[in-house]
Amino acid sequence: MLMACGIGKIETHQAWARAAMKGENSAVYFVLHNHSTRPDELIGAACDCAQAVEIHESVMEADAMKMQPVASIPLDPGAEVTFQPGGLHVMLINLTRDLKAGDSINLVLKFKNTGALTIKVPVKEAGSGMEGEDHQHTP
Repeated sequence: MLMACGIGKIETHQAWARAAMKGENSAVYFVLHNHSTRPDELIGAACDCAQAVEIHESVMEADAMKMQPVASIPLDPGAEVTFQPGGLHVMLINLTRDLKAGDSINLVLKFKNTGALTIKVPVKEAGSGMEGEDHQHTP
């Protein structure tokens, strides 16, 4: 579903979470767009399906891919940032329940200026055509 966003809005689209079992880790991916004329910053995330939620980035170190926490993601006016496998993602650490394909979770994205945005994220198997069609934005 396409939702129009006006000035002062943060929008997400193509959100999806990787299926995983209770006790494992998962990740959430999406595209984040700042439709505002003001800069903002993604400073955190929360989800009731995991014991911890962190913003991470995958980086090559020597010959191995390594994940490292990221404190925040700056969003300049009009900026679009893609969270995707092998790059930025929201890490769901130690799941408190199974995330099965077809389920959905609520993820809260926390912004420095805009506040919180809760998005409904579909759970999909990795490699299953993960691009979602939903658009969600701040009020």
